[in-house]
Amino acid sequence: MNKTENNLKEDKNKKYILIGGAWPYANSSLHLGHLAALISGDFLKRYHELLGDNVLYVSGTDCHGTPITERAKSEGIEPKDIAERYHKEFKEVFDKMNFSYSLYTKTCDEYHKKHVEEMFLKMYENQYIYSKKSEQPYCEHCCKFEADRELELICPNCGQVTKGDQCDCGYVPTEDDLIGATCRECGNQTIQKENTHLYLALSKFQKTIEQYTKEKQDNWRIASKNETQKYLKEGLKNRAVTRDLSWGVDIPIKGFEDKKMYVWIDAVLGYVTATQKFCEDNGLNWEDFWKDNKDNNIKMYMCHGKDNITFHTIILPALLMAMEENYHLPDTMVATQYLNINSEKISKSKGNGITILQMVEEYNVDSLRYYMISHGPENKDVDFTIENYINVHNSDIVNKFGNFVNRTLKFKGLEKIPLGNMDEQISEKISETYEMTSKYIESLEFKKACNKIVELIEIGNKYYDERKPWIQKKENIEEFNNTIYTCANVIANLSNLFEPIMPETSSKLREYLKIEESSWKQIQIKEEIFLENIGILFERVDINR
Repeated sequence: MNKTENNLKEDKNKKYILIGGAWPYANSSLHLGHLAALISGDFLKRYHELLGDNVLYVSGTDCHGTPITERAKSEGIEPKDIAERYHKEFKEVFDKMNFSYSLYTKTCDEYHKKHVEEMFLKMYENQYIYSKKSEQPYCEHCCKFEADRELELICPNCGQVTKGDQCDCGYVPTEDDLIGATCRECGNQTIQKENTHLYLALSKFQKTIEQYTKEKQDNWRIASKNETQKYLKEGLKNRAVTRDLSWGVDIPIKGFEDKKMYVWIDAVLGYVTATQKFCEDNGLNWEDFWKDNKDNNIKMYMCHGKDNITFHTIILPALLMAMEENYHLPDTMVATQYLNINSEKISKSKGNGITILQMVEEYNVDSLRYYMISHGPENKDVDFTIENYINVHNSDIVNKFGNFVNRTLKFKGLEKIPLGNMDEQISEKISETYEMTSKYIESLEFKKACNKIVELIEIGNKYYDERKPWIQKKENIEEFNNTIYTCANVIANLSNLFEPIMPETSSKLREYLKIEESSWKQIQIKEEIFLENIGILFERVDINR
C-alpha cells in the first residue's frame, strides 16, 4: 500500500476520487493505442495524490467474451489459459510503465464474479432485466447460435468486410445488419432462429440518462459528448445481456444456466467490484467512493478509448441506476481518440500495432509517458511514428529539461547548492505554473498542462543564459549563488510538476535535492544541499539507429 492509500484511513474530510481505467481484452498484447487511452488514469491518480485527495485507481484484465474463446480455439487450449497468459503480460507492462493502480484485477476472479452476479440479480429483481424471445443468427453447419464477433458482413457505413461486433471505421452493426451474416468459422451464411435471452431495459433510462448527460457533459471530452448524444437522439434500445458461451460469468437466474453474461456488463461493473475488493482488503468503506451521502465528496473519472464511450456514458450509468441503491454516477469521461501508426489505424487483424513492451525495451519509459500525455490523441486522431517520438524526446526531454538540470546541478566545481536569494519573478512563474497546470488538468487539457510545465523549463533556461553563471562565478560569487539557488528551486518544483508525468525522473530529482516527498505546492530549498551522484537524466536518441 502506498502512502496516499494509507492516508485513506486517516482523513475523512478529503475528496474521494475514483478513477476507472478501461479493461483490456486478454486476447493479444497491449499496443501503443492502449497506452494512449489508459495513461490518463495514471496521470490523474498521481495528480490527485499530490493534492492530498483520497484516491483509488482500479482496473483489470477483461478475461471473458468471444475474442478470448476465439484465441483459445485457434491455439487448441482453454480460454482460462489465454486469460492468465495475457493477464500476467498486462501486469508486467503496467509495472514497467509505472502505472499506480490501487488494484489491477481480472474479470475471471471469483470475487468479481460473485459480486457481479449479486448486482445482476438485483437488477433482475428490480425488473430492469427481463427475458425475451427473439430471432438470432444461427449457423446450421456449426450447430450453434452466433455471437456478433463470430459473424462477418459488409459494413453498411464504409462498405468494407468487418466482424459483427464493430467495424474499424467505428460503426457498430445493429441486429438487423447481422441478418444473413456469414459464420467466420465455417464460411456459411447464417439463418435466423428463435432464441431466449435476458435483456436490459435500457429504454427505461432514456430520460434519466439525458438528464445525467446534461448535468455532467461539461466535464467530458468532445468525443464522449458527440457519441452519447448520437445514441440518445436515436433513442436507447433494450440490449441483450446474455450470450450463448461456455466461458464467462454465470447467470444467477433459473432457466439461464446455459448462458453467460455479456462481457461489457461484467467489465464495467468491475469498477465497483475492484473497489469493493481493495477496500475490503485494506479496512476501508467502498461506499465512500460509490454511494452519495452528506459526508463524502465524490469525483469519478472513467478513462478509455473512443470505441468504448457508450459503455461508460450509457451502459454503466444505466446499470448503476438499475440497482436503485444511490450509486454515484461517473462525473468525468476521459475518452481519447485513435492513435494511428504511420497514418494507418491500428488493427489486430492487420498486425500493424507497436506493442508497449517493444517500446519500453528500446526507449526511456518516462519520455514515452511524456509523449503519450503531451502528444497523444486527446481530442482528435493522431499519427504516431518513431521519428516523431524521437524528435520530441531529443527536443523537450533532452535539450530543454535534461540540459537545464545538468547545467545547474553538474556545474563544474559545484559541490553544493548555496543558500542564495530566490528571484521573485521566477518564483511568481513557478506559482503560476502550478495554478495553470491544475486548471488544464482538471479541464482534461493534458497537452496544455505539459506545455505549461515545459514553458517553466524554457524560462529557467533563459534565466540561466541571461545570468551567465560561468562569468558570475569569477566576478560576483553572490550573484552566482543567487542564480544557482534560483535554478535549483525551479528544478525542485519541476520534481513536483512532473511527478504525474515522469515519476522515475521526479524521484531522481528529489533524491538529488534531498526532498523527502512530492506535493502540489511551491517548495523552496531551506538549507545548503551537498550534491552527490548527479547523473545524466536522459540520453539523446539517434534518429538513424
